Amino acid sequence: MADLNTDVRYIKGIGEKKAQALNKLGVFSLRDLVSFFPRKYEDRSSVKPIALTCEGENICVEAMVADTPRLTRVRRGLDIVKLRAVDDSGALDVTYFNMPYAKDNLQRGETYVFFGKIETSGPRRGMVNPVFEKAEGERHVTGRIVPVYRVAAGLSQRVMQQAVRQGLDACLEELPDVLPHSVRERCGLAQTGYAYENIHFPADFEALELARRRLIFEELFVLACALGRMRGERARESGIRMEKSGLARFWAALPFEPTGAQRRAVEDGIRDMDSGAVMNRLIQGDVGSGKTLVAAALIWHCAENGYMSAFMAPTEILAEQHYHTLSELLTPLGLRVGKLTGSMTAREKRTAREALKNGDYDLVIGTHALFSADVEYEKLGLVVTDEQHRFGVGQRSALIGKGQKPHVLVMSATPIPRTLALIIYGDLDVSIIDELPPGRQKVDTFAVDESYRERLNGFIRKLAGEGRQIFVVCPMVEENDELPQKLKSAEEHARDLQQSFPELRVACVHGKMKAKDKDAVMSAMAAGEIDILVATTVIEVGVDVPNAALIVVENAERFGLSQLHQLRGRVGRGRNKSWCILVSDHDGEENRARLNIMTKTNDGFKISEEDLRLRGPGDFFGSRQHGLPEMHVADLGADVNVLQKAQQEAALLLADDPGLTKPEHAALRESVERLLKSNADSFN
Repeated sequence: MADLNTDVRYIKGIGEKKAQALNKLGVFSLRDLVSFFPRKYEDRSSVKPIALTCEGENICVEAMVADTPRLTRVRRGLDIVKLRAVDDSGALDVTYFNMPYAKDNLQRGETYVFFGKIETSGPRRGMVNPVFEKAEGERHVTGRIVPVYRVAAGLSQRVMQQAVRQGLDACLEELPDVLPHSVRERCGLAQTGYAYENIHFPADFEALELARRRLIFEELFVLACALGRMRGERARESGIRMEKSGLARFWAALPFEPTGAQRRAVEDGIRDMDSGAVMNRLIQGDVGSGKTLVAAALIWHCAENGYMSAFMAPTEILAEQHYHTLSELLTPLGLRVGKLTGSMTAREKRTAREALKNGDYDLVIGTHALFSADVEYEKLGLVVTDEQHRFGVGQRSALIGKGQKPHVLVMSATPIPRTLALIIYGDLDVSIIDELPPGRQKVDTFAVDESYRERLNGFIRKLAGEGRQIFVVCPMVEENDELPQKLKSAEEHARDLQQSFPELRVACVHGKMKAKDKDAVMSAMAAGEIDILVATTVIEVGVDVPNAALIVVENAERFGLSQLHQLRGRVGRGRNKSWCILVSDHDGEENRARLNIMTKTNDGFKISEEDLRLRGPGDFFGSRQHGLPEMHVADLGADVNVLQKAQQEAALLLADDPGLTKPEHAALRESVERLLKSNADSFN
């Protein structure tokens, strides 16, 4: 048996040149090669008589070459080979462009199987550049289900198929079975060798489905075991033990009654902090659900125990917002609240750093400045990060490293389907706030097309006349003539709106602006100095503007549902009635159905589940910000039921063998450790 770590260049038939091309696809070892699964399959298993084929059909025909193939050189760089093939039902005109070898490889009087797309011209049928092989003998590319792989320059499908075949032949009999026998039996899953053979070269579609089911389960099971082990290790990791103290004084000081969901999330956090183990908890809640209050309660609990807290926000404007909110909540309780941001003067920063070093703050709020090398903390007990997916793993680790294993609280307003929350957030325990505080406004949402523009402008003028403010979101920063459809750009649309509303104050903000310029515009919006703010999705997670009563999203079809929901959360934050208008001229049925979901519910979790179902995980998670390891065969959108079963089985196994130290779990332990190592920077 070949070692699975063998360099791919040493596999029979591959060599140095093909190995370099494979490396570009992330294939370096024999293990990588046999785990490089097809992206799709072509059904070449059925053969039709020529006369029964249809225009545009991809099909196999078995036919005899009726005449000697003719090679014509039309011009330099263009060779054409033509021939006619026949069966009992009719004739097929076959043409090859720039494949001169076909002239010698196809012999008159011999019978071949051709696979390609049928083209018709009146009663005549033809194929261009069909795959072919002799009808007699073993067939590799016709008469079967054929895998189609991602390829790079220097690799053809035929070369890729041959490379994988060589790889499987070298190790198939000895592939380790990662799944324990009991799990495989209980879940009715195929054996490893069968699964790998039939995922690449399926005997039929039933065999392919059995192979996929086994490998999807295995991939999700290994992931669940890896995360379970991480969680278990964190649970065993000793941390700062806080003393139990009643929250009665904190609750009594609030000017409002917290929701049951907020109280439960606080209890989760207090229990973690009092346990003696390090807390690693995610507070996940919709926009406006009151996550900051949960953080405030835990910060207060930390201060009651003599420790300080650090609260990190992704932007200065959000840091400033949290500073004001938390100061209002915590200063009356006697907590000393400070801030540290990049835009502070050198003197202000120096004063803040001294206060941190001397323990003069109970809470400091800031941006990435909080983990600068020259910042020291006196008894750091709790680290809170807001919108955690906007920070790199290194940034969070740098701040956590400022203390002696401080507790960690992460907040996110990005709704993730409940089934995926544990996967997406790695080793974090999850508390979900699924209630909105009393008085939080429901935002009425409407999907309209361009024919409503005049009425929409009238509505904008009416609201602005009442002193309300308006957000307008565009999919682009500036015009791009290369795109197939006309899209609204923020800069151009801001100019148009200023012309339409000369009496109103119109401003523009987008991601290409300097941070200080963006913050200045957002601050002006918050201060009521702007009537209409035209923006890109830079405002998706942004400053609180309670006076904003309308958000208009242009080219709404260009945004995911979860993103639209986040944008909608910019309004409805004050006492006034608020609206969201989604403008789209895209009349596709799927688009109408998508936008219709937004008009029917304000529940971010329901919306995120629909978004995942409609778009799949690739688009849903955008630029892979959420610490999700790349899946080779599983689809986190479509395979939710398998994911749940894999998580249940992983939990059972880890309860019995937390360290995967039993001999029968050796292959699983190796797979788990390999996954953790290769995704060290991806897991949160």
